[in-house]
Amino acid sequence: MTATAASAAPAIGQPEIRATRLLFLIVGFGVAAWAPLVPFVKARAGLDEGGLGLLLLCLGIGSLAAMPFAGALAQRFGARTVLACAVATLSAALTVLSLADALPVLAGALVLLGAGFGTVDCLMNIQAVTVERRAGRPMMSGFHGLYSLGCIVGAAGFSGLLGAGMTPTSATLVVVAGIAAAFLAALPGILPGEGSRGPAFAVPRGTVLVIGVLCFVVFLTEGSILDWSGVFLVQERALAPASAGLGYAAFSLTMTVGRLTGDALVHRIGRGRIVGIGGLFAAAGLVLVVAVPAWPATLIGYALVGAGCANIVPVLFTAAARQSVMPERIAIPAVTTLGYAGVLAGPAAIGFLAHATSLTTAFLVVALALVGVAVSGRRLAA
Repeated sequence: MTATAASAAPAIGQPEIRATRLLFLIVGFGVAAWAPLVPFVKARAGLDEGGLGLLLLCLGIGSLAAMPFAGALAQRFGARTVLACAVATLSAALTVLSLADALPVLAGALVLLGAGFGTVDCLMNIQAVTVERRAGRPMMSGFHGLYSLGCIVGAAGFSGLLGAGMTPTSATLVVVAGIAAAFLAALPGILPGEGSRGPAFAVPRGTVLVIGVLCFVVFLTEGSILDWSGVFLVQERALAPASAGLGYAAFSLTMTVGRLTGDALVHRIGRGRIVGIGGLFAAAGLVLVVAVPAWPATLIGYALVGAGCANIVPVLFTAAARQSVMPERIAIPAVTTLGYAGVLAGPAAIGFLAHATSLTTAFLVVALALVGVAVSGRRLAA
């Protein structure tokens, strides 16, 4: 966007900022509601681990199918309409998943859930970069922090509802009602969308491709911590299985705090340094995880990874909005899609590499990739 266009754009007020925060919270709450349902789905459908893994692919298929087209749909039909359809879709899918036991129904619901999440994810980031640009100050880290906070609060709340004796379906309906209320509150501040008409999807190229690859690495790191930190603590550090979640908890805590305080940090030291220092911090954290054979050091390492990764992706989304190679409404979904592919591919890639070598080696390879992010991203996001 040119300086003249930016100055002509409507000023950003609290309704638009509040709406953006609520959209990030909605996705966090939705993800938090799905995670506790997984064991119930597995038991209801009588699935083993392999069958569950195949079923869960449907979630990724739905997301990857919807993300590239989210911006174009919003441009054609309006962001409010597309977001309303996406929120209704993911809410209905969550409700079905809390009830169904037939595999075809579960698979279809997961595809729709992924499509709903993917669409909201893309459009909330498009809104976020627009709000940040018009406000003239760093805001992206705080928005992403609301997603992380939504995941933590939502997971705790859902578990609390189950612990209070509610059925999975009843607890899901409470979450769905909360999502609906949050969306209605956000609706007045949702921006209609910007940019000229053009192709619905384009293969990422140039700067956008580089940004997408960097996001892929960071999301791959996050997916690896989610799925393999517990295995590492039990297998390599001899922790009891009941304590296996401590690694991801340490990672999530520092990531959430880092994002909620990240805007001030970005303002103080700059976007380029955030990516450079963050990538090195995350790489050092993984090296600490594998190099020191004491589980407290492993937890500190995971915390460093969370702190290092916290603000890299928000800064990269801002960089995707500032580039001029591709229109913003296509660039943001392209970067989001590549990043989400890292979440899906990361755990599997780590598993294959760990099988061929060791889990320690696999983590070191990820650390090396994060050094690459630090070197490449520092110049890109400056």
